[in-house]
Amino acid sequence: MSERTEVALEAANRLGLVLIVDDDDDIARFVGISLKLHGFEVMHARDGVEALELIERIKPDLCVVDLMMPRIDGVELTRRLRANPMTAALPIIMLTAKGLTVDKVFGLTAGADDYMVKPFDTSELVARVESTLRRNREYREVSPLTGLPGNTRISREITDRVRGGTDYAVAYIDIDRFKSVNDVYGFGRGDEFIGALARSLHRAVTVAGMPPAFLGHIGGDDFVIVCAPHQVRPLSEKAVLDFEKTTDGLYDERDAARGYVEVRDRRNNIQRAALVTLSIGVALSSGERRFSDPREIIALANEMKGVAKSQPGSYVAVDRRLSAP
Repeated sequence: MSERTEVALEAANRLGLVLIVDDDDDIARFVGISLKLHGFEVMHARDGVEALELIERIKPDLCVVDLMMPRIDGVELTRRLRANPMTAALPIIMLTAKGLTVDKVFGLTAGADDYMVKPFDTSELVARVESTLRRNREYREVSPLTGLPGNTRISREITDRVRGGTDYAVAYIDIDRFKSVNDVYGFGRGDEFIGALARSLHRAVTVAGMPPAFLGHIGGDDFVIVCAPHQVRPLSEKAVLDFEKTTDGLYDERDAARGYVEVRDRRNNIQRAALVTLSIGVALSSGERRFSDPREIIALANEMKGVAKSQPGSYVAVDRRLSAP
């Protein structure tokens, strides 16, 4: 499993750091206590200047910003954060003592994600913080190429299966000889193969029946399916047949007809690379063998994918050991 994937999975278990930016210490303390009681980490800045200095150092997950403050007010702070590529996506909830519609529009136009008027109910503020963070994380975790959820959502799905106490399987899928496609046709055509795999997997998941199977995109040509153990075989068979049929039409006609592409190696020699197939590695959490950490079962599924790659053609390798390797 890559370091990027591991970091993302660890981040999934953290509620988040909230920076409260308000010159009223009593309000800041009141908001801070409420958020801490719900498991958030909290820091406080008294105006926009102090907030900019803190944000550069601590990189919070969300800011709760008062509209009216000395030196740099909430609107100007929001505009500066949105103008900086490093903070442009930072979620911001704006607070104000004013209730006029024009003030709400002013704050939202500056780039705030949400808006609350003082006095406010703390339970509503906590709910809005949670929902804003959730939307932001899910947006960032969606692959722009496939539209599928990424590592944080994958981790949460496995965690939900663990808490539900049900048997489940994790399948790790990638494309064999994908590099040959990029080398011969370029990255644009490579993205078409990744998109084709995403659609084939999605079609397989859609008809898998109950319980609902989950499909995620780790990145590149790496995908994960979380499903019930009995769904692994029909899912895999449908995905493989669908993908191989679809990709026949993505090759140049000559290459598809002869069944290989010609790739130049580092010494400029021409090598024949067979058409792409799929390797699928599967790990099971069932019976006496249970996984509670998403990273462990994904790592095992990845290991089994390596076993699948040692076999010719599209292949599904399922780990059936009764104890941890």
